[in-house]
Amino acid sequence: MTDAAGAGFRVGVRLALDWGQARIGVAACDAHGTLAYPVETIASASDLSAVKAKLQRIVAEYDPMEIVLGLPRHLKGVEGAAAAGVREKAAWVAALFPSVGVRLVDERLTTVSAAANLRSAGRSAKQQRSVIDQAAAVAILDHALDVERHTGRAAGEQVSERTPS
Repeated sequence: MTDAAGAGFRVGVRLALDWGQARIGVAACDAHGTLAYPVETIASASDLSAVKAKLQRIVAEYDPMEIVLGLPRHLKGVEGAAAAGVREKAAWVAALFPSVGVRLVDERLTTVSAAANLRSAGRSAKQQRSVIDQAAAVAILDHALDVERHTGRAAGEQVSERTPS
């Protein structure tokens, strides 16, 4: 399905996850991809049972067509241990929500960009802690939406599922 936003732009709500070691920032957008906005921060990124329950609630509430996860690459584009961990989590999310597409999108500098935006909005480093992960998820989603608007193709790479634990 296409929309006035651009040839080939798929209409539907999307969620974005900025999956870090300690927290997961969550963002969403409207069905037309006009506005990406923060949703919440999941505080226990390593407790998969808690993450599963929270993600199930969020997915039930937003009914997304797609979930986009930020793939942390080094500045030169090389993937390290953090990227391998996110790839594993993305496969887990794909298995958890088989009817929802899951994609990995390059997230280089999104946290840096989010911190700069929060600073320019007058938030101190201490005030940023509670929302930085959400702001990074918004930046990831904005990037994915921009790519699709300009190319007519979904950003990043499709993820295959694996059995959730």
